[in-house]
Amino acid sequence: MQQSFFVLFLGRLLGKKWWRTFHVRAALGMSLATALVLLAGSALVVPAEHGAPGANITSYPKAVWWSIETATTVGYGDLYPVTAWGRVIASVVMLAGITTFGMVTAAIATWFVGKAQQDAHRLGTEVRRYTHEGEEALDTELRALHARFDHMERLLTNHGDR
Repeated sequence: MQQSFFVLFLGRLLGKKWWRTFHVRAALGMSLATALVLLAGSALVVPAEHGAPGANITSYPKAVWWSIETATTVGYGDLYPVTAWGRVIASVVMLAGITTFGMVTAAIATWFVGKAQQDAHRLGTEVRRYTHEGEEALDTELRALHARFDHMERLLTNHGDR
């Protein structure tokens, strides 16, 4: 049986080491939870607004669009709840959206900082290695110079004894 591209892609994606890091799992989990809140909020706001005077969220597609623009804090003003329950649902959708964007932003920032720390650690290791090799080369050169000077000193001392 052939697996779909999506299943193979998810298998590869979830098998990677970076997936196992907490901040990536948290951001993706929070994004999934927000998607569920958006869909649930869309499904709940339509009946909450049904029949209310001035209600403009009258269908599920409009409600989905409203929940997306509400969660992303765009709020064009074209769709808005007019009932108390609609506004409660809107508050939950807003909080879910703000929280998700905060978590995703924090996860991305953590990833960048982690990469920068890895690069700094790698650079520090290379600098220490390079410095150590330079010190060893300098030490070898100094020993060779000492040996030459000692040899010259012996030659001069032996030459002066004659």
